[in-house]
Amino acid sequence: MPELPEVEVTRRGIEPHLAGRIITGATVRNAGLRWPVPRGLGKTLTGLKVESVKRRAKYLLLDCGSGHLILHLGMSGSLRITDYREPAAYHDHFDLELGATVLRLTDPRRFGAVLWQRGAVLKHKLLRDLGPEPLESGFSGEALYAAIRKRGAAIKTVIMDSHVVVGVGNIYASESLFLAGINPKTQARRLGRKRCDELAGAVRTVLTRAIRAGGSSLRNYVQSDGSFGCFQIDCSVYDRAGKPCRVCSSPIRQIVQGQRSTYYCTKCQS
Repeated sequence: MPELPEVEVTRRGIEPHLAGRIITGATVRNAGLRWPVPRGLGKTLTGLKVESVKRRAKYLLLDCGSGHLILHLGMSGSLRITDYREPAAYHDHFDLELGATVLRLTDPRRFGAVLWQRGAVLKHKLLRDLGPEPLESGFSGEALYAAIRKRGAAIKTVIMDSHVVVGVGNIYASESLFLAGINPKTQARRLGRKRCDELAGAVRTVLTRAIRAGGSSLRNYVQSDGSFGCFQIDCSVYDRAGKPCRVCSSPIRQIVQGQRSTYYCTKCQS
């Protein structure tokens, strides 16, 4: 699933092609995404100007003045900038048209979203209850400590909770916990302020590195120009079960937490 780094890389890739441009139309080939694409969306959007392209958690927000187009990549989606003459493929479900330029949503599993919100976009039901952005000042060790001090669940599953902090997906949770030296099975409430400071810093470091690497391409994700992300190539623990730890050479262990694979070093993460 595309997570915060992949969505932020996508945002940076599409923004220069969209900001300041007039929408000339929209084509909906399949309205049956995770939530139905609004009826008459093409008519609503035509003639509007894209003022900016922002991100909140894993949602892309296209400010069109009178409202926001909300885009989500779901489990397998990607957004590409292409030419209007390029034929659509089977899984190309939505085009935002800006003259000869097209922003195209490709989503094989159809868990993505194309929605329209008038008024204050952050009051949308999908956005209003989200936790802090990990790369902004609202996320700190102190804020993390306050959010988890009564949580008895494993810290790995807690930091993947979007009410605690947004965008820390499975890869980045494992990598952040390794960098902070924290065992993923540790009860969240057992972490003191110092460990929370270390974990918050590790989350910021890992996400920043992932953005610089273009995100992680494990299945369907590609950047807006069609290229692949490469963060997964240099992961310290993720998908390295049985391989030697890059720090201590102990074998990386794999367990399942919350139906997701967790990877960690039993020696480095005590």
